[in-house]
Amino acid sequence: MSEKIIVIDEGTTSTRTMLFAADGTPLGSAQREFRQHYPGPGLVEHDAAEIWEATLACTREMIAQAGGAHLVAAIGITNQRETVVFWDRKTGEPLAPAIVWQDRRTAADCAALKQAGHEAMVQDRSGLLLDPYFSGSKIGWALKHWPQLKEAGDRLAVGTIESYLVYRLTGGVHVSDASNAARTLLMDINGVGGWDAELCDLLGVPIRLLPEITGCTAGVGVTEPALFGSPIPICGMAGDQQAATIGQACLSPGQTKATFGTGAFILSASGTERPHSTNRLLATILVQEGDVRSYALEGSVFVAGSLIKWLRDGLGLLASAGESEGQARSVTDNGGVYLVPALSGLGAPHWRPDALAALSGLSFASTKAHVARAALEAQAYQAHDLKSAFAADGVDWAELRIDGGMAANDWMAQDLADMLDLTVERPGFVESTALGAAMLAATGAGLYPDLANAAATMRGTATRFTPALDPRKRKTRLAGWQSALAKVLG
Repeated sequence: MSEKIIVIDEGTTSTRTMLFAADGTPLGSAQREFRQHYPGPGLVEHDAAEIWEATLACTREMIAQAGGAHLVAAIGITNQRETVVFWDRKTGEPLAPAIVWQDRRTAADCAALKQAGHEAMVQDRSGLLLDPYFSGSKIGWALKHWPQLKEAGDRLAVGTIESYLVYRLTGGVHVSDASNAARTLLMDINGVGGWDAELCDLLGVPIRLLPEITGCTAGVGVTEPALFGSPIPICGMAGDQQAATIGQACLSPGQTKATFGTGAFILSASGTERPHSTNRLLATILVQEGDVRSYALEGSVFVAGSLIKWLRDGLGLLASAGESEGQARSVTDNGGVYLVPALSGLGAPHWRPDALAALSGLSFASTKAHVARAALEAQAYQAHDLKSAFAADGVDWAELRIDGGMAANDWMAQDLADMLDLTVERPGFVESTALGAAMLAATGAGLYPDLANAAATMRGTATRFTPALDPRKRKTRLAGWQSALAKVLG
């Protein structure tokens, strides 16, 4: 097959557009970083106009590399989930800052709703917990506090990142795919449920502002001809973590992947039966093909790659993110140093938005190499906490497939295998998020009969890391982590 696929991979710190062949071979990539705005403690915002301009530039570059829009079979979109954009239906221009998934401004609102006894109903309907991480409370807060949104009246449109990009690309199609809609706290994910009136009322969000929910392989529209020279169908969409799960071909119940990007997100497929957690994990829609929904159990860690970026940019301990591996290898152990990376609270299974990061066990013998190693070790410790929660929910992992920018670190991949005591598999092409979106778009464009066929054909080879750590050392390290974590949890 000669058809090419364009994937827009909209991350938390950069926009990237990738070009794929129909068999999953990556053909090119263009990337632009955009600014993060921190107007106050716990507040994280983006400029959606800057995101759109970066997306347009990167996509045009890849279409040119493809040989023109007429040689592109479809566009797939994958995105940072839970981030909310507010825009003008007439112009497409943002009316306010985008509130990012990391933002914690609604922590008190969520705590009040939880205290009032609403969380059980919210979890039953949405599969989620009352936490500022999710989109719904952000939307309700913005509608209450930003006058320009009230003044916009019927011109106001609201959606997550993929919804905004589709609107701009098509010139007015207002949709959101089921995997992204499931992350808002506003959707009933059970059966054929859609936006839930009771959830929307609880969080102060009028349903009329929200997009139409579609399938992940649906043809939602075509790009405006003036953007790329000729129209291109948009045929695949999914939130980044669902897309990565698909890109790792984790579609059968029990297959599990972990993406180590800005945060770390572990999803275990559960088929067409919605999972229920009693250990504060999340039930989410993995993918919707036609009218059929498949689900996953998810554990979300808020700080992973962003911790290494903070060591580099905030503390100046690293010249580059890649330097962390060499630093970790330069010392024989962690020297008793532990880093609990609660820089934006703690996610699953603790769900403590109030938690603060802590670096403990320091002595005069400690060096920046010990701190860098502690940062990488924290990824395995957080994954171990989640493995325990998944097992308590009856979903133990037989192996773990990893991807994302941090997964390229061989030392960290081996440490995961050692601390989890299981085989860790890393694909040769670690950008599983973009590959998953390509699989969705290829399926939506009719290049494959279904997603399972696309995944089987397009996923490449993998490297396996097997446990090699003395069990006594594993036990000692985990005990040290639990001690450091207990101090943060209070």
